[in-house]
Amino acid sequence: MTTASTARGRARTTASLVSLGALLATSATVLTAAPATAAETLLSQGKTATASSAEGAGYAASAAVDGDLTGTRWASQWSDAQWLQVDLGARANVSRVVLNWEGAYGKAYDIQLSDNGTDWRTVKSVTAGDGGTDELAVSGTGRYVRLQGVTRATGYGYSLWEFRVYGESGTTRPEPGGAVRVTGSQGNWRLTVGGQPYTVKGLTWGPSMADAPRYMPDLRSMGVNTVRTWGTDASSKPLLDAAAAHGLKVMNGFWLQPGGGPGSGGCVNYVTDTAYKNTMLTEFAKWVDTYKSHPATLMWNVGNESVLGLQNCYGGAELEAQRNAYTTFVNDVAKKIHSIDPDHPVTSTDAWTGAWPYYKRNAPDLDLYSMNAYGDVCGVRQDWIDGGYDKPYIITETGNAGEWEVPDDVNGVPDEPTDVQKAEGYTKAWNCVTGHQGVALGATMFHYGLEHDFGGVWFNLLPDGLKRLSYYAVKKAYAGSTAGDNTPPVITNMTVTPASAAPAGREFTVRADIRDPDGDPVTPKIYLSGNYANGDKRLVDAQYRSLGNGTFAVTAPEKLGVWKVYVQAEDGRGNAGIETKSVKVVAPPVAGTDIALGRPATASSSQASYSDCPCPPSNAVDGNPGTRWASDWSDPQWIQVDLGSVRSFNRLQLVWDPAYAKSYEVQVSDNGTTWRTIHTTTTGNGDIDTVEAGATARYVRLQLTARGTGWGYSLHEFGIYA
Repeated sequence: MTTASTARGRARTTASLVSLGALLATSATVLTAAPATAAETLLSQGKTATASSAEGAGYAASAAVDGDLTGTRWASQWSDAQWLQVDLGARANVSRVVLNWEGAYGKAYDIQLSDNGTDWRTVKSVTAGDGGTDELAVSGTGRYVRLQGVTRATGYGYSLWEFRVYGESGTTRPEPGGAVRVTGSQGNWRLTVGGQPYTVKGLTWGPSMADAPRYMPDLRSMGVNTVRTWGTDASSKPLLDAAAAHGLKVMNGFWLQPGGGPGSGGCVNYVTDTAYKNTMLTEFAKWVDTYKSHPATLMWNVGNESVLGLQNCYGGAELEAQRNAYTTFVNDVAKKIHSIDPDHPVTSTDAWTGAWPYYKRNAPDLDLYSMNAYGDVCGVRQDWIDGGYDKPYIITETGNAGEWEVPDDVNGVPDEPTDVQKAEGYTKAWNCVTGHQGVALGATMFHYGLEHDFGGVWFNLLPDGLKRLSYYAVKKAYAGSTAGDNTPPVITNMTVTPASAAPAGREFTVRADIRDPDGDPVTPKIYLSGNYANGDKRLVDAQYRSLGNGTFAVTAPEKLGVWKVYVQAEDGRGNAGIETKSVKVVAPPVAGTDIALGRPATASSSQASYSDCPCPPSNAVDGNPGTRWASDWSDPQWIQVDLGSVRSFNRLQLVWDPAYAKSYEVQVSDNGTTWRTIHTTTTGNGDIDTVEAGATARYVRLQLTARGTGWGYSLHEFGIYA
């Protein structure tokens, strides 16, 4: 009696003898027709092999890489979609794969490569296999090589006498300019480009992408080798091209909600919003594929401060769930990028080391971490040690201390560091980065920007194109010296008088010591910013006059609140020193007594629960400039004060909130019923109105007929002076 298994065994023996004969008869011809390069070696023999299945204990995956062409073999279970893979132990440039089939061969199959054993890319597909020996020329890099079966040629499984992989051991297929690697081991890592050590000496990028050719020579002169972006798209190409032309690299960023910056506003649900995540994956993959071979590409940076930013969208257990889901998605992005571009690392930036446990738990496919740290940059090293992390990091933003890290000044706003302190901040930051040897792989300090506004003066190295002391501090850190450079004027001992009671529209005094290290003539300028008063971050020219000896009389704005005053000293050589202090603008004093103070006030309407409200009419006569009356959002409205008896007065002072009156009348009455008009305007512009109009009456009313904004009418103070 012949069983199915013994019949199958005989069939395989016959087929294997035919296959071996074919191999011996044709091997010389095959190798002559497609000779290996001088550096090509057999990489797979004796390496670790695994498979989707094995027919039995005698047919393990390891039998296909043991060098025995006739005695041992791997055999899978009897179904399609089986696989066999070998771990080469390190990335290699794979040039050839030879399959020595037993009788049970694959009719259709793929040869795939992977860097991590998880994400695979197909480098060869066979659809009409005929058994025997298949010698396949391939081109690609990877640590893992896999035979992915698609369709069997027989009723059995797949069976290989030998699975041989040839190539150049320990080499890569570099992109133009060299492949980028994170190499080394725990606490002894380094970044390499084209096999050469590379420390990131970078700056974050501020100008337009199209202007990159203009600024790259300057960056190179500073010793900068890397620029960082936050978003990557079609507009990125001029920057990449200019960087490559001047020997610089680019850390290409990708925005994700809800991080810091203009490209990441809004809240997304990373637990449930599959559509958003799929859209981002598709978008990122497109640009990775576009720029993966660009010689300026250094690495990919996914997201910016989103782990921290999620607290603005969620709280409690939901916040934890979102942070875990976000970092899991970052890992999905990293895997996707690796599958497209195995030659450039992937990182992700956040704003605090408290984000790193989430990355450690959920994003193992990141090659390294990234961190934005300013005044506390020197604490990152200890946080890394305490967290027991097993990946290196890059500081992706750093420099002088930010608004959130400095004490408040006398007017309750952040006390901006001086130019000297800012320069020291960059030097300190770089020393702390380079001090964490083998773990911190460099930094892209903040910020190579040109904006001449509130934030630009705080952080930019060259606002309005003028080089600061911080610019030269970065140059010394990266290039090693600033010898021979003409450096900026230095401003010290800046004061504002009175700092907390500058009357609106009147002069206050600013003084500063200004010196130029190179003896250049210096031109001082004075600017104001209403960032804290009205949210306008622009620097506007102040109205001022010089009193000599570094002293200036500056006219205060009419808008009440805290303003920033800037002294900018230019040397005519492209440099500037900039110093700033705050001044609190208050209502100018009015001669006489405010007879409306604390008197009964009524109005046509008032806001009960909007913003800082309730805002009843009594707030306009309480003597407190921090409170206000606010009406409904419609015309007309009115507010009136009962002086208690018939009183004489000669002027009014109206301190408007931003919701002011463009047109209004001042009316008076002796009985609260019959009114007469003593002042009319149709050109109101808000801030403070001083009305020089006298009368004798018991009641004084503002009849408000046209709003200056889309809101209602709002008064901080309604003063009536006798």
